[in-house]
Amino acid sequence: MCSALMQMRFQNSSIPVLLKNTPPKMQRETDMEDALKLEQDGEIARLTIDRPEKGNMLTLEMLDYLSALIIDAGCDPDIKAISLTSIGDNFCLGRDPDGAPETAPKNAVEMREALTAPILGFYDAVRGAEIPVVATVQGQAAGFGCAAAAVCDVTIAADDARFSLPEMKHNLPPTAAISAHIDRSMHKSVAWMVYSTDEIDARTARDAGFVSHVVPAGELYDRAEDVLATITSRNRTSLETCKTYLSNARLMETPQASDYAANLLALVMSSK
Repeated sequence: MCSALMQMRFQNSSIPVLLKNTPPKMQRETDMEDALKLEQDGEIARLTIDRPEKGNMLTLEMLDYLSALIIDAGCDPDIKAISLTSIGDNFCLGRDPDGAPETAPKNAVEMREALTAPILGFYDAVRGAEIPVVATVQGQAAGFGCAAAAVCDVTIAADDARFSLPEMKHNLPPTAAISAHIDRSMHKSVAWMVYSTDEIDARTARDAGFVSHVVPAGELYDRAEDVLATITSRNRTSLETCKTYLSNARLMETPQASDYAANLLALVMSSK
């Protein structure tokens, strides 16, 4: 999986090549490293979105960069978990419209490549990471921010967090955002969010499949650290196996999923 993800990263010229232990340098956006920070903390890769003045909205170039950071962290054998957090009152208010391509796409093919590829690339990076990606959500998670929270393997939300898919206010079908969580969210709940454009609270988001666990706002980061500590206490191979099974078994019929479970378990146990 890592080799495929690394190839995807190198094929996309807008994604920087990152070398382990070498600070990444962006060529076109001088504030990139300030907006997206990566820190290795023992066996945890901590990714922080730090644009509170912009509601932690991300440009398309930033999405490419964030995807590259996730790919690198997920392929590092010394890392067992990736933590995704943000600074400020809101987790992420979506995509920053100020980061649109300088030249308007001329057709649907160019539109897809310029506007949707960075977004879908982020979702692929999270899904493809061999280890759990844990999101900690405070305040509002809107549009891409809602999808980013939902696509993570574990999503811990403050009880006062709010989730929304407001794109239809601008007559933009949020198909890319829906694709991030189509395999884990409830159809009726997503349809309500899309057509009504209403916010939902954290507990409703949990019931709809966007969130794993809801905690009092004052306990959010302590609980996230507890979860990360538990994850990193496990064997990396076992963590990889759990993520692989959770990702693939949902696509199988029950007999095939059972066989797949037995095969993976036998493989892990025989390697000990």
